[in-house]
Amino acid sequence: MPYIYYGFDPTYWMVIVGVVLSLLASLMVKSTFSKYSRVRSMSGMTGAQAAEKILNSQGIYDVNIQRVSGNLTDHYNPSNKTLNLSDSVYSNTSVAAIGVAAHECGHAIQHAKGYAPLAFRSALVPVANFGSSISWILILIGLFINSRSSMLLIYTGIICFSLAVLFQIVTLPVEFNASSRAVNLLGQIGILGDTELSQTKKVLSAAALTYVAAAAASILQLLRLLALFGGNRRD
Repeated sequence: MPYIYYGFDPTYWMVIVGVVLSLLASLMVKSTFSKYSRVRSMSGMTGAQAAEKILNSQGIYDVNIQRVSGNLTDHYNPSNKTLNLSDSVYSNTSVAAIGVAAHECGHAIQHAKGYAPLAFRSALVPVANFGSSISWILILIGLFINSRSSMLLIYTGIICFSLAVLFQIVTLPVEFNASSRAVNLLGQIGILGDTELSQTKKVLSAAALTYVAAAAASILQLLRLLALFGGNRRD
């Protein structure tokens, strides 16, 4: 029987490490974005203007660029082909804003060119969302009922949680590829100079760390669940 049943959880350090990694990554991306948001690009382009130029350079004219509220809430929605840029990016002329806008363009380009990992991630979204929402419910029910089906519920919950972890892992190559496309195009099209590209890379690298931290935290949580319940049966 796992230690957790007795109120002692020797694996809790995995949760703490995951939380710390996520907090550090979040602080780093906010700090880096804030720093380079004060550096105006020599082109004077806003994030929205840079996005339009990048998409047009790739022959993409059916993506709608729109403004969304919030800070760093930028995202590309493949279902309706909208490039959503946050308040801090849409009309901002900084190298940070242009970098983030270009990154989202990277996702639009992935979609237009049928980039397989993006298609796989999109297909995983409903499954991962369901797995994430139901996993802990099943595990908690399994913990508090005393029957032969308790461990079956717990194992089913772990499998469901694994789907959310898989989504986090698949997200990594998608995000790295989008950033790589962004930096290359910003240089090729001439939107940013060499020094500006170096600064933009720092912003996108910091942003990438948030995805790495999220994946690491999810993997640690899965390993924790396996350590607690793997091979254990309730009496």
